[in-house]
Amino acid sequence: MTAPPPTHLLFHHDSSLTTHPTTLLTITPFSSLPPPDQSLFKSPPANAFVLTFPSTIFHPQGGGQPSDEGHITLTSSSSPSTTFSVTSVRHSATNPSQVLHLGFFPLATIPNNPPTTDLPPSSSSKPSFAPGDEVTQTINLNLRNYHSRLHTAGHVLGSAVRHLLESQIPGFDELKASHFPDSAACEFRGLIEGRWKGPIQDKVDEFLAAKMPVEIDWWDEEDFRREGLERLVPRGENGEVVRPETDGGKWRVVRIVGAEVYPCGGTHVERTDLCGEVNVRKVGRSKGCSRVSYGVVPGLEG
Repeated sequence: MTAPPPTHLLFHHDSSLTTHPTTLLTITPFSSLPPPDQSLFKSPPANAFVLTFPSTIFHPQGGGQPSDEGHITLTSSSSPSTTFSVTSVRHSATNPSQVLHLGFFPLATIPNNPPTTDLPPSSSSKPSFAPGDEVTQTINLNLRNYHSRLHTAGHVLGSAVRHLLESQIPGFDELKASHFPDSAACEFRGLIEGRWKGPIQDKVDEFLAAKMPVEIDWWDEEDFRREGLERLVPRGENGEVVRPETDGGKWRVVRIVGAEVYPCGGTHVERTDLCGEVNVRKVGRSKGCSRVSYGVVPGLEG
């Protein structure tokens, strides 16, 4: 069987898109997914389905950023019965270039009978879509903006810590980050003493106030070398270079102009000040590494 083409990630090129017309490729009951794909999703809705498309504006969970949510409707109809609610989006474990959109259809109402009440509100008797249908994707814009603010704030924090401490801590390096609302943090190699919490906050505030532009670009290995950032070239467990399968084999990078560059597939705000207030919450240390947690003030999305 020929593998389906990679899902084109439209938000990589234009994260301002909030709706997108496309064609449904597949629709699969959650219970029929391969076990590795089922394991990607926690507590799926009752009678959940998974949809795939040739392109998507939904950001799949990854890179420390939660997935988008939203809904999908038949382009030719506005009936509530033709709306699919998207609750989670992930790259497939069995075919990583494919994006899986998990969700549910509304509870079906049987004509001439009262609504069924003994099923969970996320259940439905059967799907309302079929492969080949023309549909429209719509993301939850407020949630997307919140996640984007958190993600850019994490890059600002990482850059602030590097600017302050790279020359102060032997073996310093950035390791990984989480941009989830309840666990946002950046981790670093080296022990960061608690006395640095205030200076880190001050540096973060400085970068926010500077309204630094956040730019997206596409780099190959030579671009990283030219910028003196070869350490950032994505590599596998054995140190081998891991090139993208799409976008001409180039890596997507996010540059906070005047601060830092990161290989990154996430969504971001256009300037650092659009993160809103960013609070450095705690500096923790364990086994030679440090974890700096942070948060942004929610509710600025409108």
